[in-house]
Amino acid sequence: MVIVQASTDSELDTAFDTLVQQPVGALVVGADPFFINRREKLVEQAARQRVPTMYSLREFAEAGGLMSYGTSIIESFHIVGLYAGRILKGEKPADLPVQESTKVELVVNLKTAKALGITVPLPLIGRADEVLE
Repeated sequence: MVIVQASTDSELDTAFDTLVQQPVGALVVGADPFFINRREKLVEQAARQRVPTMYSLREFAEAGGLMSYGTSIIESFHIVGLYAGRILKGEKPADLPVQESTKVELVVNLKTAKALGITVPLPLIGRADEVLE
């Protein structure tokens, strides 16, 4: 396992150079505002370097990433909206229970899999919440 970290654009480039120098079978990108804001760049570099990559948010798979598995941002925003409504109706934020999204989504991008020469197993496709073609 190779662990690379990046918090700037130049570190992101260096991280991908490291992955190419130390051949890896795949890359997992965690949820982070830095990565979310650079999802197109991440997806593009992974494709250029031919590194199969799994992301934590569906927006990466929609941008051309191989696959994503993680909580739904839409559900998270829904929960935030409900909290805001409760606060606006007079409830104290300190009295509200901590909640987090429980919906987890698997999104598979078959177009990207084909470009990488990867055959996605049918059981995985069958379990996917969405398959992009």
